[in-house]
Amino acid sequence: MIITIGETLALGLVLCAIGALLIIAVRRYLLERGGGTVECHLRRGDGDDWRIGLGRYAGDELRWYRIFDLRPRPNMAVSRRGLVVSGRRPPDESERSDLPSDVLVVDCRWPATGRSVELAMGDLELTGFLAWAESSPPGTPTF
Repeated sequence: MIITIGETLALGLVLCAIGALLIIAVRRYLLERGGGTVECHLRRGDGDDWRIGLGRYAGDELRWYRIFDLRPRPNMAVSRRGLVVSGRRPPDESERSDLPSDVLVVDCRWPATGRSVELAMGDLELTGFLAWAESSPPGTPTF
């Protein structure tokens, strides 16, 4: 049996795709294994698109990882130092196609830096996030 170059390339692409999916699955398992993780969507304050990811609490940071990413490092860190949670709302009409129906959107701002992000998460995850934000060190305004 003779294997052509095209078949070899196709097999190589299939193996690469399987490898990438396996790496993503192992990465997600390792992130969730230690606990303290929540599924949440994130949108940067500049009106960027919503991205699905996992947030992992680590001290004063919620480290956010994209779900479909090969990098082991977080894509963004949400610090609770100086964090002001300025409101929560259900997804508006334009966001309904990007977000699950059972999430609430929370607006997070850091007035000292002018930075902002929006997080979308379920009710239980949001309760945990707000408790984490409120438990910041003394002298740090959060609300």
